[in-house]
Amino acid sequence: MLRSLLLYLSNASWAKAIITHFFVARRVVRRFVAGETMAEGIEAVRRLNKAGLLVTFDILGESVHSEQDAAQATQQYLVLLEAIAGQQLEATVSLKLTQLGLDISEETCVANLRRILDKARDAGNHVTIDMEGSDYTDATLRVFRAVRQQGFDNVGTVIQASLRRSEQDMAALHAEGAFVRLCKGAYKEPPDRAFPVKADVDANYVKLMQAYLKGDTGAYLGIATHDEKIIDAARAFIRAEGIPGDRFEFQMLYGIRSELQRTLVREGFKMRVYVPYGTQWYPYFMRRLAERPANLWFFVSNFFRA
Repeated sequence: MLRSLLLYLSNASWAKAIITHFFVARRVVRRFVAGETMAEGIEAVRRLNKAGLLVTFDILGESVHSEQDAAQATQQYLVLLEAIAGQQLEATVSLKLTQLGLDISEETCVANLRRILDKARDAGNHVTIDMEGSDYTDATLRVFRAVRQQGFDNVGTVIQASLRRSEQDMAALHAEGAFVRLCKGAYKEPPDRAFPVKADVDANYVKLMQAYLKGDTGAYLGIATHDEKIIDAARAFIRAEGIPGDRFEFQMLYGIRSELQRTLVREGFKMRVYVPYGTQWYPYFMRRLAERPANLWFFVSNFFRA
């Protein structure tokens, strides 16, 4: 019930107007968001790199409805990629297709994505296409495959273990040798599309993870979770099956389970932190609160302490 409410609020313009104007909310959100500017994001990445952590940058934003806004988001990513290369950061980038104009047309979106992929390829960098709600799953995978067929091998995508269709999607992507970030899923979905019970999502995650790590098709897996039980299951499976370290990495969100992130690095695993920045932090922030009660308690306790 609480998760459903928070996910509803993440898309409610009236709630956004209220919360984003509270100074305390803007201060507390810094636990999950590196800042509102690229300079603040880069400062956070330097600290993480120094601790042995890899990074993927996300410029917050989604659901643009004008070609001008989509072009502006594209330009921001081009500038970011130049900064990553120029400052020798251990960082890739992640983006949402609706930020690049998917709601305008796939043609607009692909054209903008190609510009970013060209810049990333020239710099020896990689781009991951984030997955949005299930209404966008088919279009996201279609665009991902389109740019791969156009010769871009520096692109990956995301699959959500909460969706019932994901076993089939993961099998196809594995056969294609794709880079996939596997996450649980942070969107409210109807029960005919997604498992409504957390235990079923967790079980599906482990099943999909293990299947994707098997067989050498050139596929690469980002194990994106903060769930220690799933991470323990991944460790055990990787060691039992002798999965090479160049076939996977662990991934977590900025500001969540930081000590566990460092523990994985000390154990010799690749660990990548998803670092978002930008002014459009509200939907992202609300989805983080919905994922774990501890995140909501952190927000509420700090709000009333101020």
